[in-house]
Amino acid sequence: MKRGRKSNEATHGSPAEAADEESKRHKMTDEKHRAVQSPDWANLLQDIILQVFQYLPLLDRAHASQVCRSWNQVFHMPDLWRCFEFELNQPATSYLRATHPELIKQIIKRHSNHLQYVSFKVVDSSKESAEAACDILSQLVNCSLKTLGLISTARPSFMDLPKSHFISALTVVFVNSKSLSSLKIDDTPVDDPSLKVLVANNSDTLKLLKMSSCPHVSPAGILCVADQCHGLRELALNYHLLSDELLLALSSEKHVRLEHLRIDVVSENPGQTQFHTIQKSSWDAFIKHSPKVNLVMYFFLYEEEFDPFFRYETPVTHLYFGRSVSKDVLGRVGMTCPRLVELVVCANGLRPLDEELIRIAERCKHLSAIGLGECEVSCSAFVEFVKMCGGRLSQLSIMEEVLIPDQKYSLEQIHWEVSKHLGRVWFPDMMPTW
Repeated sequence: MKRGRKSNEATHGSPAEAADEESKRHKMTDEKHRAVQSPDWANLLQDIILQVFQYLPLLDRAHASQVCRSWNQVFHMPDLWRCFEFELNQPATSYLRATHPELIKQIIKRHSNHLQYVSFKVVDSSKESAEAACDILSQLVNCSLKTLGLISTARPSFMDLPKSHFISALTVVFVNSKSLSSLKIDDTPVDDPSLKVLVANNSDTLKLLKMSSCPHVSPAGILCVADQCHGLRELALNYHLLSDELLLALSSEKHVRLEHLRIDVVSENPGQTQFHTIQKSSWDAFIKHSPKVNLVMYFFLYEEEFDPFFRYETPVTHLYFGRSVSKDVLGRVGMTCPRLVELVVCANGLRPLDEELIRIAERCKHLSAIGLGECEVSCSAFVEFVKMCGGRLSQLSIMEEVLIPDQKYSLEQIHWEVSKHLGRVWFPDMMPTW
């Protein structure tokens, strides 16, 4: 027994030594615990910090850059400033999201040669915010922008500015960029002469042009862009800028095949807007040159204003009706839109669309998506429509109140019947998903 005790003491040491060893283990465990609980933020990899900074608004970036030297270095890395959205509003309306113009000026002074993808979003209707955007634009003299977006989410904003002030600031960018490939402009006083400056300096690189609600641009101004920018692949504009001459220019042999053409057909005051008709021969030439083009048309018209549309074959692929549309117009769609891929009808009225849907299923062999809002369709007609279209209907968004039970199908039965023909489980929507 004595020998056993001695052997045990020799193995484990004295009680004092055991206590000391136990203390060391606790200390190491506490240090590891503190390391987990209190990470060293200053020593995070700069690539990780860069990824986080890219999601922060400008003011938050500036505040974060003051945390430590490492974060400040990331704040001034060129990669952080290649793509940026300047959000401008008045502090009184949204203090936390307001972007301070003086801070923006400092950023441009140091990083203007790094900026490539820039957008300005004016989120209030104040003239001051629009003026701040123009002041920033006029400073972009050392930039080589590839993308520029000017978006006013609250009217009138840019339209309140003196036209000459806005044009002067915009042409600074057009002249200095030399490699602009994408331009998106909404609700601005841009005009034909400024588009000529754009073309003169960026005709070889411009691939996308989106213009909405720019009343000082004429069809001739857009035609100038199409004539000179042969690499244009995407074009979005209001219907009043669409012309036979524009479609023919986009169809010339020297022009690349257009991939997307979006047309907004909008009427603010019923009966006060006259809509012209595009000739079938112009559409035919356009589709012959660009057979795979997506032609997207958004209609926000009153019922009596649809007369010039869908009178003969129209090569539209994606069709959206934002206001109520008559049975007659939808019937014409089924007869004249063989390339139709997607159809959304937000409202129709109280007359069932049974015949119109069946005609669309018969004639529009490429239809793969449909959305119906405030309309009426009998359950039998809807099942027949789905049966005719079959599994190619990848998106079927139908409000439950659209479907009217009849002698053949109830609302409970239609779920199973439609699912059977689609080859997947389907339920009506409780709210619009488009």
